[in-house]
Amino acid sequence: MPLQNDTRNQNKTMTSPDELRSSSPELDLDRPNIEDYLPSGSSIHEPRGKLRLRDLLDISPTLTEAAGAIVDDSFTRCFKSNPPEPWNWNIYLFPLWCFGVVIRYFILFPVRVIVLTIGWIIFLSSFIPVHFLLKGHDKLRRKLERCLVELICSFFVASWTGVVKYHGPRPSMRPKQVFVANHTSMIDFIILEQMTAFAVIMQKHPGWVGLLQSTILESVGCIWFNRSEAKDREIVAKKLRDHVQRADNNPLLIFPEGTCVNNHYTVMFKKGAFELGCTVCPVAIKYNKIFVDAFWNSRK
Repeated sequence: MPLQNDTRNQNKTMTSPDELRSSSPELDLDRPNIEDYLPSGSSIHEPRGKLRLRDLLDISPTLTEAAGAIVDDSFTRCFKSNPPEPWNWNIYLFPLWCFGVVIRYFILFPVRVIVLTIGWIIFLSSFIPVHFLLKGHDKLRRKLERCLVELICSFFVASWTGVVKYHGPRPSMRPKQVFVANHTSMIDFIILEQMTAFAVIMQKHPGWVGLLQSTILESVGCIWFNRSEAKDREIVAKKLRDHVQRADNNPLLIFPEGTCVNNHYTVMFKKGAFELGCTVCPVAIKYNKIFVDAFWNSRK
């Protein structure tokens, strides 16, 4: 019986989709009536020149809203700089603003430069002898270098006249722990480093920045990566696992967002920091934007 049914089905004539639509009036309901969208007096069979540009542009508001939704999506907002609102717009506040400019650039700025210069002189005059003369005393050398890195970061914060409020317990040197923090600016590292000498993972840079990385930041156990090398990811992952296993290493700090976000939002963390088999300690950094916006817009 199945063989006879198959033979009959093969002898039947196939019907094309167009013939099926024309023979079944119920299926015509699914076909869009194009004439309804054309201007009055026009037809789909008329020449193309009959369609006026004005009629085709009637959908421009819809396209504008769609393009605006794409540009202003929730992910793009994470990297948008919010300019401060101007407050010196009238004759009463403008003189005060001018007075503030004089105070900032002719009094505060020179003082900040002097504080930072003194900090670098003290740091370099102490770090160079410790780094090169205490080669045989690794434990003492690492301890002194750790204190000096915290000192220079404290000078940086002092030159900004920064006021930092800490909440919760301070980080401690323990094995099998990693600290993860949101990332807003390049100064995130300095803000946290002046409290505890963290070992961070960074992109390897050439030039004088690379010199600072290979000498000063190398002393606190920082780990470098290079995106241009294919096998670098596996090497860095092994270094991270080895670092968190030792109790005498500095606490490991990772910015798992992978980029700077504008301190209003956080983006999805990369999973590498959570695959080390150790305790994850979160750190939240929030900046007060009364005086300045700390967001480092890497796109600009």
